[in-house]
Amino acid sequence: MSVAQAFSGAAITVLFATGAIVGATLAPEPGWATAPISIFVVGMALSTVPVGVTSRRWGRRPTLLLGTTLGVLSGALASSAILAASFRLFLLACFLNGFHAAVSLTYRFAATDGATDEFRPKAISYVLVAGVASAILGPQAVQHSFDLGPAPYVASYLAQGALALLALVAVAFFRAPLAPAASGAPPTPASALLRRPPYLLAVFCGLVAYTAMNMVMTAAPLAMTLCGHSNADANLGIQWHVLGMYAPSFVSGAMVSRFGARRMILAGLALLGSAIVVNLGGDELWRFWLGLAALGVGWNFAFVGATTLVVESLAPEERTRGQSLNDFIIFGAMAAGSLLSGGLLASGGWSTVNMVVAPALLAAFAALFSKAARSQQRRDGAAP
Repeated sequence: MSVAQAFSGAAITVLFATGAIVGATLAPEPGWATAPISIFVVGMALSTVPVGVTSRRWGRRPTLLLGTTLGVLSGALASSAILAASFRLFLLACFLNGFHAAVSLTYRFAATDGATDEFRPKAISYVLVAGVASAILGPQAVQHSFDLGPAPYVASYLAQGALALLALVAVAFFRAPLAPAASGAPPTPASALLRRPPYLLAVFCGLVAYTAMNMVMTAAPLAMTLCGHSNADANLGIQWHVLGMYAPSFVSGAMVSRFGARRMILAGLALLGSAIVVNLGGDELWRFWLGLAALGVGWNFAFVGATTLVVESLAPEERTRGQSLNDFIIFGAMAAGSLLSGGLLASGGWSTVNMVVAPALLAAFAALFSKAARSQQRRDGAAP
């Protein structure tokens, strides 16, 4: 699963690095430049529930094989779309890649199937740190292929399909026991989960962190080229960003255990805010690179902390439904945010994209501090 994560993550990074740039050349209007990444996220959101259902019904392996195969197909379709100058076909390719991405998100869970309680955290970490390899492989694949084909980026998406194919080979060797049968107890309704304050806080913080990161990251490569920086500079910026997203996984789990999930979320939100400040300071290349790196690390801290809060707020029998609901809400918001970022970039520029996410970060800060204040009041009231 770690090998599969490395190659699938690299294939997805190809889209992150080039989707808005290709979209700008194929879209009927500049405001639709980031629509490919938005459709990709829509594909992720719409796939979360089917992926869970098919994994429970038929086992993980058939679902993993199907999703990774769609990753291969999406690369071929994207290359064909660029050659045909078809924006709609390119969007279809991105949608299929979203299903591939939704499946790749379950690699870390698949690695725990049949594992002992002691080994499960290590298994998850082994899969997550494979994102470091993705951060190198994906941008380098773009760097060495974007001008090789009959049109820019045709070969890059063929490379994306090849990376997904390597992930498919790894998935083909995966074996795990079937998930245990569900008990006869009725599941907790989604509305009841959303009325649970700890769960709602966790979902909100994860939503803000993921959406803010995605909006800025989606617009960054195109913004860099509009500011006169090269495609190679944009690719390297995305590489630093993805490294920032996954390299902290070596230590972020231990940091949650030491400092607590809420403090980790606060640290992540602070880093996301610092990235916005750096980005608003100018359009120098170093600002793009530093801002993207801080954006990645901030996302990692906030994501790990919010995920921990989600798990802590759910009973064991609620986790499948609660985690799927969490992913659906987050990816839906991400889709809207990435589409909005294209229009903001076209109408207001790079600074507008960054300023729009600032109020959401402040709202998440306020929610966390409000929760901490209420908890302290309860402790003070219980004290003799």
